[in-house]
Amino acid sequence: MEGGKRKGYAWAISAGFNAALAAISAKLSIFQFARYGLVLLFNVTMWACYVNSLKALSSLQATVTNFATNFITSGLAGFFLFDESLSFQWFAGALLIVIGVIVLSKSSIEEKVRND
Repeated sequence: MEGGKRKGYAWAISAGFNAALAAISAKLSIFQFARYGLVLLFNVTMWACYVNSLKALSSLQATVTNFATNFITSGLAGFFLFDESLSFQWFAGALLIVIGVIVLSKSSIEEKVRND
């Protein structure tokens, strides 16, 4: 994988983490003003990272990578930080999402190489 794509995926993963951090900070039991401030900060950071990922990746690759990172991070944070239960179906779904991201990423790269 070339350096530009690698950076694009790093930006997309960072966007997903920031989106999850926004959701996590909304559940924290701190002052409401601080909670809103954190949600706003993480969402603005998420959008900045997402826009940077779009500069190196296709919109499909950036979006599914961002979504998958957000989904898995939010679910695991809920489990570890807030004692939320995760069912077998959640883990099966998370695995299917990761497999889907890998398939979409590889097929988009192969399609682009064939078209060039």
